[in-house]
Amino acid sequence: MDIIVCIKQVPDTAEITIDRDTGNLNRESVGTILNPFDVYAIEEALVITEKLGGNTSVLSMGPMRAKDIIVEAFSMGVNRGFLLNDRDLSGSDTFCTARVLSKAIKKIKKYDLIVCGKQAIDGDTGQVGPAIAEMLNIPHVSYVKKVKKINKDVIIVERLVENKIEVIEMKLPGLITVLKDINSPRLPSFKLRMAAKKKKITLWRIKDLTLTENEVGLRGSLTSVDKTFIPELKNNIEKLSGSIDEIADKLIKKIYLIQNQTK
Repeated sequence: MDIIVCIKQVPDTAEITIDRDTGNLNRESVGTILNPFDVYAIEEALVITEKLGGNTSVLSMGPMRAKDIIVEAFSMGVNRGFLLNDRDLSGSDTFCTARVLSKAIKKIKKYDLIVCGKQAIDGDTGQVGPAIAEMLNIPHVSYVKKVKKINKDVIIVERLVENKIEVIEMKLPGLITVLKDINSPRLPSFKLRMAAKKKKITLWRIKDLTLTENEVGLRGSLTSVDKTFIPELKNNIEKLSGSIDEIADKLIKKIYLIQNQTK
């Protein structure tokens, strides 16, 4: 069983600040971490390969400092790491990101399952995983909370959908995105931490993936972020008093007034 886990280095949300003049993240002053949902994806891949045999690889797209999260994955027991690094990748939207990752997966060639965290905490779209599957023309299941059964040919999972759980059988190769409920990630051993620093990370540029600068980054993106900002907190609270009928009447009048003001 060969599994590829797509991982991302994201800003540490506890340290994020916004440049009020430009509306952009102050990335230079922000620490970075392995996307929390991806830790669960790595753990699930390792659990499966330890049970069935095989290899777990991680794949990431980002700056050179993203090597840190690949080393972190090595320290959990991952076998191989791939980093897609190129100046032209800067500004890629979810569509471009999925395009680049799917190209890299095709270059890796050998895989039975692709695992992603349900979303990245810096974008929260949850689009990249399913988009990769569509570009590879393989089936996918999102919001997986449990892998009930898996072999070389099929995987059976429990998928959380609003207030119910679906049990889905999917043929492999395929892709799943996982929730935090799926497992409890292991703590890396000292031995693996030491070995992780010596392991080789495969580095690819866009030319290695037969992509051009017009197909990636801002040029190849279908969407763009106009501005990022932190909403201002406003404490405009008004307490309505009286009987239930009186409060309801006051509330209806206020809603009517607000609606007319916004027209």
